[in-house]
Amino acid sequence: MAVDTANLAALIGSRICHDLISPVGAINNGLELLGMSGAMDGPELELISDSVLNANARIRFFRVAFGAAGEQQMGRAEILSVLDDISKAGRLKYQWAPLDGSSRSDVRMTFLAALCLESALPYGGMINVLQADGKWTITGEGRKLNVDEALWGHLDGSDTSAIVTPALVQFAMLPTAAQEADRKIYYDQTLEKITIQF
Repeated sequence: MAVDTANLAALIGSRICHDLISPVGAINNGLELLGMSGAMDGPELELISDSVLNANARIRFFRVAFGAAGEQQMGRAEILSVLDDISKAGRLKYQWAPLDGSSRSDVRMTFLAALCLESALPYGGMINVLQADGKWTITGEGRKLNVDEALWGHLDGSDTSAIVTPALVQFAMLPTAAQEADRKIYYDQTLEKITIQF
């Protein structure tokens, strides 16, 4: 059976994240051992340790956002763990309101939406995730928004003229993931808030 292009990209994303997470974790363990033994201490160790924790958090987040989805469930504790780690490593904070677990497909779309919102919040901010009656609302709030209308038009198909670069691939992947899940994407913005719904 042939694999469609979108699914192939997700499988590649899963493979890369899977293969990177173990060595990054091993580096972190090695740094902890160096710290405990006193063999290495100071700002250098702290810088390396922070960088490894940041890399680990990004890989875990990307594994969900860019990896293969499916209908298996992700527990709330696992989702919060990923979001807490990514919050420590970046300028965005996350508030995950759903109290129950969610399908990996839904979590994947919310993480892709969060990456879209991240691009519009250059000074950081807060991303809130709500879910009610099967409808997801992901809102980004910050003191200054930077929204490229042509790029955001990829989400609802209203304008696909903007070139999607590797750093902005989430704007191409979210509509594809939504189509696979038979969802329609909507977005809206004000001066300090931008919302994605599906």
